[in-house]
Amino acid sequence: MSKMSLGTLINTWLSGKFVGVDDYGNRYYKSNRGRLNGRERRWCLFRGAAEPSRVPPDWHAWLHHTVVEPLTHVATEWPHWQKQHSPNLTGTAMAYRPAGHAYKGGRRAAATGDYQAWSPE
Repeated sequence: MSKMSLGTLINTWLSGKFVGVDDYGNRYYKSNRGRLNGRERRWCLFRGAAEPSRVPPDWHAWLHHTVVEPLTHVATEWPHWQKQHSPNLTGTAMAYRPAGHAYKGGRRAAATGDYQAWSPE
C-alpha cells in the first residue's frame, strides 16, 4: 500500500465503498455517505508512490464525474499502437537532461555557423 495519511485511510475505512482496481493496482472508492454539492465523493488510493499521471483514462473519467459508472475493462482495451504508461520523471534524478545541461558537464556543442545574431540598427 502507498504512503498515505492516516486520515485518508480512516476515512476510506469508515465512509468508503470499494468500486474497483485498475491495471496499476490503484484502488478506487466512492462515499457511502451523503453527497457533497450534489455529487458523490470519489477518490483513489494509489499503489506505491502517489502519482496522478498513473490514473488510466477510464478511471480518470469516473473520478471526475464524466461517466456515471466506471468503464469496463472490455470497453477500455488499449489499441495495439498505444504505448504503456511511463512515469513523469521531471524533478527526479532520472529526468531527461540534454547535452550541455549543467548536470551533464555543462558543455554545449559548438555552434555550426548557421545562426546570425540579431543586433539593432
